[in-house]
Amino acid sequence: MLILSGDITAWVFFVSLSSSCNRILFTPDIENQVGTIHSFQGSFSIQPVKDEFHARFSLMTCPLLCYLKHLLHQKDVVSPIMALGWVALLLFAGCSAVLGKTQALNVSQRCIMDTDTFLQEINQDRPKEYAVLMYDAFGKMGSNVEGGNANQPGLLQQCRSAHSPAFSGQYCQVFLKQGTFQYFVGICVPDSCKEEEVQTLVLYGRFRFGQMPLIPPLPPILVNQSTQEMIMTHCLSNTIAPDASDVTCLFVCCVMVAIPLAATLFTTIIRWQRKREVSPTVESSCLNSGLNLYGTMKSNGSSSGEMNSSTSEENSNHRSLCFPRSCVYRCLQVFSLQTTSQGVLSTSSSIPGGGYSSLNGIRVLSLFWIICGHSAQFPVINNLDNYKNWKKTVESNPLYVFTISGPVFLAVDTFLLLGGLLSARSLLGSIHRAEDKLRPSLVADYLFKRIKRIQPLHLFIMCLTIGLISVVQWGPYWFPFIDTLMDCKTYWWANLLLISNLLPVHEIVSLTSNLDIYGSSILTYIFLTFYFPISPQCVPWTWYLSLDFQCYATTPLLVYFYRLNRGVFAVVAGSLLLMTTLAGAVITALLQLPVFQPSTLTSENYVLYYYVKPYTRYGPFLIGILTGIYLTTKKNQLLKQKWQAALGWFCCLSLMAVLVGLAYILRETPAYPSVPHALYQGLHRPLWALAVTWIILACEEGYGGFIQSLLSLGFWVPLSNISFACYLTHPVFIILYIGLQETPIHYTDINFMYLFLGHLVLTFVVSYVFTVLVEKPYLLLKWSST
Repeated sequence: MLILSGDITAWVFFVSLSSSCNRILFTPDIENQVGTIHSFQGSFSIQPVKDEFHARFSLMTCPLLCYLKHLLHQKDVVSPIMALGWVALLLFAGCSAVLGKTQALNVSQRCIMDTDTFLQEINQDRPKEYAVLMYDAFGKMGSNVEGGNANQPGLLQQCRSAHSPAFSGQYCQVFLKQGTFQYFVGICVPDSCKEEEVQTLVLYGRFRFGQMPLIPPLPPILVNQSTQEMIMTHCLSNTIAPDASDVTCLFVCCVMVAIPLAATLFTTIIRWQRKREVSPTVESSCLNSGLNLYGTMKSNGSSSGEMNSSTSEENSNHRSLCFPRSCVYRCLQVFSLQTTSQGVLSTSSSIPGGGYSSLNGIRVLSLFWIICGHSAQFPVINNLDNYKNWKKTVESNPLYVFTISGPVFLAVDTFLLLGGLLSARSLLGSIHRAEDKLRPSLVADYLFKRIKRIQPLHLFIMCLTIGLISVVQWGPYWFPFIDTLMDCKTYWWANLLLISNLLPVHEIVSLTSNLDIYGSSILTYIFLTFYFPISPQCVPWTWYLSLDFQCYATTPLLVYFYRLNRGVFAVVAGSLLLMTTLAGAVITALLQLPVFQPSTLTSENYVLYYYVKPYTRYGPFLIGILTGIYLTTKKNQLLKQKWQAALGWFCCLSLMAVLVGLAYILRETPAYPSVPHALYQGLHRPLWALAVTWIILACEEGYGGFIQSLLSLGFWVPLSNISFACYLTHPVFIILYIGLQETPIHYTDINFMYLFLGHLVLTFVVSYVFTVLVEKPYLLLKWSST
């Protein structure tokens, strides 16, 4: 690009050009010497470019420049006139070529001008403040690149705070590959440039500070290859622009929250106006009659509210509310906080001396395990600055099994076990109340109650997530979460039908074969591969709800066989358990899968074909159904001697230790079909479920000791009440925390402990609110026969 200052004569101009031409023609390293000549305030500077167009244009014009220099040195009058004519022709040709090249590159003139203004400003002795802010917002290489700190995020908010008279700063991310390193660099460019224009300017090396590029390669001491390969460029918008679907989701969330609040206000007004027509004792009795409908495992055996259990369907025979008012008034009472908040935080049992009290503790401790794992897993995937240090310290150490090490998500199998147990107990109780008959209408009512139990809060969280992603201004590490939004707008119906884990798998191409060299660099690929399946899913952590309902729907069939013929039931149950075990083992062998999730950085098939599928995860739920049938129908105690209980506890704890330990022994992804990996994958989840089953059985029969006392504490009851909301809500807080970060997170044990505790406290508080506003009203809402 030629820029001519008005106070420079043609003579000086061409002497300088011809001198530059001589250097070009006689310098072997043409690529590094060819440059663009800038004129600014009477001085020239040559900036080398890696631009084939500029090189070719300079080489074609240099012979002409040398000829013009010869004419200007002639003593006759005609030669200088001819030289000036050639000057005009050259200027016209040069400007036309530059404009044509700009159009060919699809870069607008406004973007070029604003970028040049910024670059010229930072090269001044005393640049303006906006230029300093924009330059300072560019990402720079930090320490510990070898340990995983290759990303250079820069400063997003500082970039956006830069304002010149003509433009403002816009933050973009350039994703690069250099040798085995893959990373992104945050850059600050004028907001007049579109995303594709920024990519073009980066490709042609326009962003330079003096002779130094603003996006320099990693030094050769860290990586052998100096060539940078651009993968993609992405710019974060400075404005929020939700579309119709985003607005619709936010509207649905507002309505679902506004209805209980309005019902609360309206109920308060009505009660005040009627001067407490219903006596306090009767009113309190009526309100409390449905409290166990919510589903904490009270000592009277009512079922428990969690992400996978049926919740007290056996109490569904209360066909109407106590208040003999209009239907509208009854609905208002159901949705009002005066009703929904009753009993959620209670720690006392309504009837002393019941059973299943250990389930509350098992459920909450499993929930803690899952939240702790996610609190560590999400930063590891997305934005650790010392990923390799984490991998070396945590991934192979059994002491970190409760974070993201080893078979961390065995807690999910515990929930599946509890779901099967409570679903069988609930259905058998409904059959008993229906004159011991298993009618199709009873099965339909059983499934409808389950849908009513999980779907309102599920759909609320789905809409809330879509709305948040569309209205929050994310930081540099937000990028993976956009896939959640895109999938929600396309596959929301799969969540509505509870089949999101059965959707077909996308065709994907691996971006790298050496992810262990730097494990968290290509954000979207690794995030989706490591935790969320590449198969299209909306709000991916809700895959469990689909799996749970699919398993839940099999309970009536198994109970039917149990009531029909015990021998047939044993054959069917044994065949199903064998089939799900073989399915996990065969898939693991054929696809050479790892045996637990942290290794899936190199095996996306683990999640796609094994982790979320009902035919590989059905074993624990089936064992739960068998346990529920046994505990509901048993007449005598199984354990009669203390030595039997001692032997059972020894086998249970030993089995758990072996299952955890073997996961570390087999933690490497096999390079060929491995029999040990296949056997472990097929057996470890059902065996874990059997070990937890023993704990439940021992506690129920009075041989739990201090473990029974711990698991039966009243402290677990209110936490169990809100556990379903906790499961759905906690990933939202983790995503918000990570997505709003401008800098990477540094792994230390104390940092991750505070992350877990912070997420846990926020989750409990908000989950209580969502429970009383969204979940419980629909659970209590019933068709009235009066």
